[in-house]
Amino acid sequence: MLKLIESYYDAVPRSAARAEEHGPLTLFVRDGEGWPYYARPALGHLGEVPPAAVERVRARQRELGAPEAFEWVAETTPGLRAAVEASGLVVHAHPLMVLDGRAEELPALPEGCVVRMVGADDPALESAVAAPYAAFGATPSPGAAEQVRERIAAGLTRLAAAFDASGTALAAGQHQPVGAVSEVVGVGTRPEARRRGLGLAVTAALVADARGAGVTTVFLSATDGTVARMYARLGFRTIATALIAEPAEEAAPEK
Repeated sequence: MLKLIESYYDAVPRSAARAEEHGPLTLFVRDGEGWPYYARPALGHLGEVPPAAVERVRARQRELGAPEAFEWVAETTPGLRAAVEASGLVVHAHPLMVLDGRAEELPALPEGCVVRMVGADDPALESAVAAPYAAFGATPSPGAAEQVRERIAAGLTRLAAAFDASGTALAAGQHQPVGAVSEVVGVGTRPEARRRGLGLAVTAALVADARGAGVTTVFLSATDGTVARMYARLGFRTIATALIAEPAEEAAPEK
């Protein structure tokens, strides 16, 4: 399973980024608008990663104006953590979970709310794209909705959202299929709508959509153990640890 996920991690950024090979590391550089990418272990690299390799990639990220960020799976590349920490980066650990069980029956949605998939031509797309940004105190870039629209039209992204009676998206998230594998990403709920089960309902909709499209492996990374227990209600189980490294001054507090 970890080999399958590692192949997915190497493949999924390539639809929106160019890959630069730096020895044991691959740096993904985004083309156009959207969230910036990161560096990760080169596919198939099983050995140690020297601190000098991390420093070279960080220098390249600074040259490009990209975040000095690294993402990887602890169990797949155990030697990378020491190298990134030696370079001064802060490492955050997150449960890596795979869908592997039956979901519990979820509570009913709040009155007036509906959860549905959002297509490329849906008038509510901009609202759905904005909801996860608001969850983290940010606003989408001017081209973010158009980029998601293009990815949906190309079959690269699937978007689900929870809407209130007025048609405003209160929570949203995506899954990104590559063959028979897809990762649920970017699930977020607006602060004023939290603790109403909307994020879990959106995730359930994404899982159902992926399964309906023939995806056999659905996975995600949870923020922490508390969130992991929430996802376990949908049938996800923890199989490994996803690690994210970034400079201390850029490290976001755990949510």
